[in-house]
Amino acid sequence: MEQARARDAAATQPHACARVPEQAGTTRPRIPEQARGEHTHSEPPAPHTVQRHSVRGQILEALRTALVDGDLTPGEVYSAPALGTRFGVSATPVREAMQQLAVEGAVEVVPNRGFRVARRSPRELAELAEVRALIEVPVMLRLARTVPAAGWTSLRPLAEATAVAAATGDRAGYAEKDRAFHRAVLALAGNQQLLTIADDLHRRSQWPLTSAPVTRRADLVADAAEHMALLEALIAQDVTVVQALVREHFRGSQV
Repeated sequence: MEQARARDAAATQPHACARVPEQAGTTRPRIPEQARGEHTHSEPPAPHTVQRHSVRGQILEALRTALVDGDLTPGEVYSAPALGTRFGVSATPVREAMQQLAVEGAVEVVPNRGFRVARRSPRELAELAEVRALIEVPVMLRLARTVPAAGWTSLRPLAEATAVAAATGDRAGYAEKDRAFHRAVLALAGNQQLLTIADDLHRRSQWPLTSAPVTRRADLVADAAEHMALLEALIAQDVTVVQALVREHFRGSQV
C-alpha cells in the first residue's frame, strides 16, 4: 500500500525534464523600420525606450553629418516628417534629435513648420575661435610642462586618424576625428567640465557658414598636419613651439 501511495504522489508531480510550453503571444513582434520611435501603449515600455533612444541617437549623428557636409542649407526650414521620410524613420526621433540641435544652436524651432538651419556669420566663427583659444591654449601650455612624453605618445593614433580622414576629403569624418583628438588632449587635464564646454564650442565651430565654399581637401590635410606637429612638440615638451602651433591652429579655424 505504501508503494501505491508513493506511485500516486509521483504521478501528481511534474517531471523534472518536462518543457513548459510557451504561452501564445509571448513573442514580441518585430518593429518595422518605419515605425521605430513611435510610442504605443501596447508595447512594453522598457525595450521600446531603448529602441527609440537608439534611433534618435543615430538620427542625431546623421543630422550633424548633414550639417557639416552642407546638406542642410542655412536659412532653410526642414520638417520632421520630411526628414523622417529621407532617413526612413518616423517623425518622432527626428523631432527629438532636432530639439537637441536647437539646444546646441544649430537650428531654431519654427512653430507649425519645423526647424530652420541657423545662419552663421564669419564674425560668429571668429568669436568661437577666440573663446576656444582662451580656454584651450592655457590648458595645453600647462599640460606641455607637466605631462611626460609617454602620456602624449598614446595620442598618436588619434592624430594619425585625422590625417587619414583628411586625405579622403571626408569632411564629416574629419570633424569627428578632429574633436576626438582635441578631447584626448584636454582630457589629460582631468577636468570634465572643461571637456564638455570645449567640445561644445568645437562642434559649433565646425558648422559651415552661410554660402560658404566647400572645404577643400588640401585645407583638411593642412589642419591634420598641425595636429601631428603639435603632438611632436608636446612630446618634446617644447612650450614655445606648442604655443605658436596652438595659436596658429585657432587662427586658421577663423577662415
